[in-house]
Amino acid sequence: MRYFVDAEFNGFGGELISLAAVPETNGSPHFYQAIGCQRPILWVRTNIIPVLQIAPRSKGEVAHLFAHYLENDPAPVLISDCPESLAHAVLLLTDGRGGRLLQSRVRTELLPASDFSAVAHSETPYNAYRDALALKDWVLAQEAQRRPVDLLRAV
Repeated sequence: MRYFVDAEFNGFGGELISLAAVPETNGSPHFYQAIGCQRPILWVRTNIIPVLQIAPRSKGEVAHLFAHYLENDPAPVLISDCPESLAHAVLLLTDGRGGRLLQSRVRTELLPASDFSAVAHSETPYNAYRDALALKDWVLAQEAQRRPVDLLRAV
């Protein structure tokens, strides 16, 4: 299954603050967790921390919860428009000592540059969960618009 992923972090290259994975299939459970950030930069304190809407946990706990969330999917595909979001998601699947928390195959897909903007499309910008929902809706709408054209080309 495809999972649309968004992450918030403490400045580019900074530690992970929150991660969301929203499955393509409606009705399937979503993943959203936050990690405590000891020294958030001013922009993060102003824009991300106030909209987390979830109590932070330890990074190790979030990593295990994320691996558990994906474990019943034999071939999850993590999709994002942001390379750093994908990097944080993949790093969460490690135990911090070079081992894996998830044994199944995991693929990632970095979407091409586009006009998608979480600020413009998200119900709560800078909330990883709301931004992942907005990304999912945007990608599925884009795919739906292309389908009729693709079907005509196949004829």
